[in-house]
Amino acid sequence: MKAGVIGAGAWGTALAQTLASQGEHVRLWALEPDVVSAVNEDHLNPLYLPNIPLSPTVDATGDMADMADRDLLLIVCPAQHLRTIVTGLPAGLPLVLCSKGIEAGSGLLMSEVARQAQPRSPIGVLSGPTFAHEVARGLPTAITLACEDAELADRIAARVARPAFRPYVSDDVVGAEIGGAVKNVLAIACGVAEGAGLGLNARASLISRGFAEMTRFGLARGARVETLSGLSGLGDLVLTCSSTNSRNFSLGKGLGEGKPAGELLANRRTVAEGAFTAPVLREAARAASVEMPVVEAVCALLEDAAPLGAVIDALLARPLRPE
Repeated sequence: MKAGVIGAGAWGTALAQTLASQGEHVRLWALEPDVVSAVNEDHLNPLYLPNIPLSPTVDATGDMADMADRDLLLIVCPAQHLRTIVTGLPAGLPLVLCSKGIEAGSGLLMSEVARQAQPRSPIGVLSGPTFAHEVARGLPTAITLACEDAELADRIAARVARPAFRPYVSDDVVGAEIGGAVKNVLAIACGVAEGAGLGLNARASLISRGFAEMTRFGLARGARVETLSGLSGLGDLVLTCSSTNSRNFSLGKGLGEGKPAGELLANRRTVAEGAFTAPVLREAARAASVEMPVVEAVCALLEDAAPLGAVIDALLARPLRPE
């Protein structure tokens, strides 16, 4: 399968590098002309993935029409731009969605958005604990590849698998997507705990209680427990809640240090998806009668609806209940 990657941020570039690591040609679509030039001329992406030499078999383009000869496209754009990007793609190509989020306005998962935008394209989801710089360096990584079509899943898995990049196939697309979307919001909460100096006990509590929220919401949307307990759920949650390499964790850390949400979001080149997913997730959870107090707390901080101390106190003062 001739692969293309739509989106030349850190994660898209890392995926292109991985797919090209055994000499295969991979085409990378980038929005920024400077990135296209740097990839093609210097085999680098200094804007989003600095200091990682790229394979000479990765070439970049800024013209979406150049992707028409690909047999497989990995979509790695910000979640809120996915509909626009996918609508502009050549029709009928298999699409693997690597963006994690829920569309604002519609409340749709990324696979649901893609099916509306490209009804003829087979859809898969790639999700799991993946820091881009580690993947690009060839460090060991395991991921979930979710497709409803088992034959397509096996073909894609064979194309993307590498000695240090191991996909586990699933047919639970909803579960894989919910894990990736919800963990971004929970990572903000853990970053807040770090920035506010609340300690490691608090972080562990947020991870475990946040996972309970993820599970409740996922089950309400038709996900399976084993998916949420796997790489795309619990695995990704643990990674992104534990390191400032996570954009969402670092955003939360700034909130915990008392910085305004608007200032933190305005000063970022890369997207912290959890900031956009949080209010959509809150409304979806309310509509499904699913309690997600950690998500509610993150929304309150992002919207400057209450001081940090009051938000923390409200979480700790919730009525006692069985675990």
